[in-house]
Amino acid sequence: MILEIHPTGVFIALFFFVTMSSLLWWMLHPPKPVPLIAAKVRRAVDAIKTILVPTTGTEYSNRGIELACRLGKEQSALVLLVSIIEIPLSLPLGALMPDQEQKAEEILSRGKEIVETHNLIAETRTERARYAAEKIADIVRKEGIELVVLGIKPKLGGIENVIGRTTEMLLQKLPCEIIIDAQL
Repeated sequence: MILEIHPTGVFIALFFFVTMSSLLWWMLHPPKPVPLIAAKVRRAVDAIKTILVPTTGTEYSNRGIELACRLGKEQSALVLLVSIIEIPLSLPLGALMPDQEQKAEEILSRGKEIVETHNLIAETRTERARYAAEKIADIVRKEGIELVVLGIKPKLGGIENVIGRTTEMLLQKLPCEIIIDAQL
């Protein structure tokens, strides 16, 4: 019996040998295990599907919107922009405030443009409240928001006056993660 070597057979044998060798090498060299704490943090960040950004239309508030977009980009998070009209205690909550409502709509329109430049979905809302922090905390609880991003400009003065009243109240009340972008 004469044994013939055919080029196609040689190619198939080589392909099989290289494939099996690569598979064995891959199986014998597993990736370095990820520490448990890193895995938990990664899973928590991946779970962010909605980011709330209270906005006042200021430059530092717009920077907060930009930061929220960058944080939510990988998981295509929904960015919820909220402009809160604080109603004085001397007026009823339903009091007509057309100037403030018009300004809030303009602020939200500019914020939505920032979000859309990142190819993310923006939802906008104008809310009325006595205190902005209480309304923000209420929205977070009712809608299960995973992250709130605040753009703030620290106040000048002593260390006790670094952040404003609303930010301080949010730090005490929010049941979710909060990121503060302080523009100095």
